[in-house]
This record gives sequence, C-alpha cells and structure tokens, in this order.
Amino acid sequence: MKALKLSNITHKDSPIYYRRNYTAQALLDIMGKEQEVPVEFTIETLPSGGTEITITEMGEVDYPRAPLLTEVKRIIIATDSSGGLPV
Repeated sequence: MKALKLSNITHKDSPIYYRRNYTAQALLDIMGKEQEVPVEFTIETLPSGGTEITITEMGEVDYPRAPLLTEVKRIIIATDSSGGLPV
C-alpha cells in the first residue's frame, strides 16, 4: 500500500491560529489498484515548534487502518513541505 498524492485540497477556516484544517482526496495504490478516498486532517503547530498531524475522517478502504494512516500522514507531510497545501 502506498499513498500517491493529495488532490482537491481545500483549507477550512479555524479560529485557532496554530491549527490548519483541510479536506482532500487521497490517491492510494492498494495491491496494484488505485483508489481515491476523501480525507479530513488537521496540522497543528506545537509549542516546541514541531507539528502534529491528525486525520479526523477518512473514507472506507478495504485495508488495515494503521499502515494506511501512516502512509497518508507521510504524503501530507511531503505535500506541506513542498508548499502544496493552501494557507
């Protein structure tokens, strides 16, 4: 299983300045088949300067959740690092 990319990324307003809320479509490669699932996530900047990513909603996928969430978080970090997330 591999998360390939995020598309249709939209920023949701948040009254808390250190939290960024998003909705997107995650393109996943699961056992050779590509599947697009909706995902909602939050990126929170911690007082220590680090970031914490929380996936709040994800569409149904016939695959174990733990490795799926790890892969989606990896692609979120990569997209954020490259400046692909709207502010």
